[in-house]
Amino acid sequence: MTAYLLRRLLYAIPILIGVNLITFALFFVVNTPDDMARIHLGAKHVTPEAIARWKAEHGYNKPLFYNDQASGVARFTDTLFVQKSLRLFVFDFGRADDGRDIGREIASRMWPSLAIALPTLLVGLAVYVSFALLLVFFRATYLDTAGVVLCVVLMSISGLFYVIASQYLLGKLWNWVPISGYQPGWDGLKFLVLPVLVGVISALGESSRFYRALFLEEMHKDYVRTARAKGLSEAAVLFRHVLGNALIPILTGVVVVIPRLILGSLILESFFGIPGLGSYTIDALQAQDFAIVRAMVFLGSVLYILGLILTDLSYTLVDPRVRLE
Repeated sequence: MTAYLLRRLLYAIPILIGVNLITFALFFVVNTPDDMARIHLGAKHVTPEAIARWKAEHGYNKPLFYNDQASGVARFTDTLFVQKSLRLFVFDFGRADDGRDIGREIASRMWPSLAIALPTLLVGLAVYVSFALLLVFFRATYLDTAGVVLCVVLMSISGLFYVIASQYLLGKLWNWVPISGYQPGWDGLKFLVLPVLVGVISALGESSRFYRALFLEEMHKDYVRTARAKGLSEAAVLFRHVLGNALIPILTGVVVVIPRLILGSLILESFFGIPGLGSYTIDALQAQDFAIVRAMVFLGSVLYILGLILTDLSYTLVDPRVRLE
């Protein structure tokens, strides 16, 4: 298991380096520091002196890779690549354009994002798998057909509709839960009900159809016919054998949402006023704060790679043959 984990970690290093290099090229070669300064200063205040002053204040006045004005090792370390890119590998995100520490903001905002994303993931996974198993159990019946039609209808509706409709019905009209806002601690659970509900319902159609297709594919395999030939009931075959053998593709689907557990949901946090990393990213994009955007892109890459590694490890638990290979 240790050797397997080390191999996966070694595979992740060049991927992360490649993502970092591409991000650096996009932010400092394609979109140069002069362009950043012009965006922030505005058309009325763009002068060579103002651009140079803005770059000096934000640390963008250094060369890209080699500083011939410095001496010794500083020729390579006192550059934009080291100061703005390589430091991300030790999670030194620096400061935003408004002066606030990005690492401290991420540490404080990750908990509201987790408060929404974690229950949405767990509740959603239980609902989707259960609904898909129900449709497969009653496959080729009117209940199965009605369930598939319902999934298609839910998939055809925009996620913004669920947000607006839930805020109007549950928040404004019936006054069951707050429309938006956030409060830490147990007293803040009332603020999480609505975004979690919207997150689960908005993905119900797509996820349930995906899991239904997985279970139907397993139902036609030889081990299922063997289990039926031994006299097992349809429920036992479905829940004991089919569900167990479909765990690998289910785990693969869960990987997609693992980075969102920390990074948050952009739409939900923005519309429901949750001070998480999703709304933090949206605010940074609107304010053209490139330091925050770079940090969030790098953090998202790290989390996604960690999610892939955790999925590979979970494969070895579900199917030991993966470890042997």
